[in-house]
Amino acid sequence: MHRMKTLVILISGRGSNMQALLEAELSVDRIVVISSNPAAEGLKIAESMGFKTVSVDHRHFPDRETFDAALAVEIERYQPELIVLAGFMRILTDDFVLRYQNRLINIHPSLLPAYPGLHTHKRALQDGVKIHGCTVHFVTPAVDHGPIVIQAAVPVVSDETPQTLADKVLKQEHRIYPQAVRWFLEGRLTFDDQIVTVLQASVHDCVIYSPGLQH
Repeated sequence: MHRMKTLVILISGRGSNMQALLEAELSVDRIVVISSNPAAEGLKIAESMGFKTVSVDHRHFPDRETFDAALAVEIERYQPELIVLAGFMRILTDDFVLRYQNRLINIHPSLLPAYPGLHTHKRALQDGVKIHGCTVHFVTPAVDHGPIVIQAAVPVVSDETPQTLADKVLKQEHRIYPQAVRWFLEGRLTFDDQIVTVLQASVHDCVIYSPGLQH
């Protein structure tokens, strides 16, 4: 008997990465969107696209532990293959992260391990970096430090602002997040001492120079 293959997406706000995943036609039988905020714009978007949505309001719980426990109870109803964080604005407890170890992924707007945490684009510009980007990684108890699945880089130009850089990076987030989820669902991600290898991944011979090189 075929077991229903389910993807759970956790959101707190609009969820533009959620929308990219919902539009990607992933090889799952069901996608469930769960929000920590019942007023999240992403819930309306997912519902309008015909996907099941649930809210577990974090304000109804006295602490992170009880909220995470209630969230896990809701997740277990669907027995998901994979849980994806898409603008989920809650720091998860170690117990929750370890419960879903190697089945929980996140996207971060920097080339990890550079710039974990918040305000990544502003910090990158303050440091004068010439290349910035985004990272899909498995979630571990150490925030923004899990095994890296895929990264995308963008050049940083001379008149860049945090907002223009954020816009460029977000476009790449919408490309690489569905790709990482596809690889996971296809069983193409393997671990070796916390290093992720993508089986049969094609590697294109391309380099980004920023700023451009004069011949």
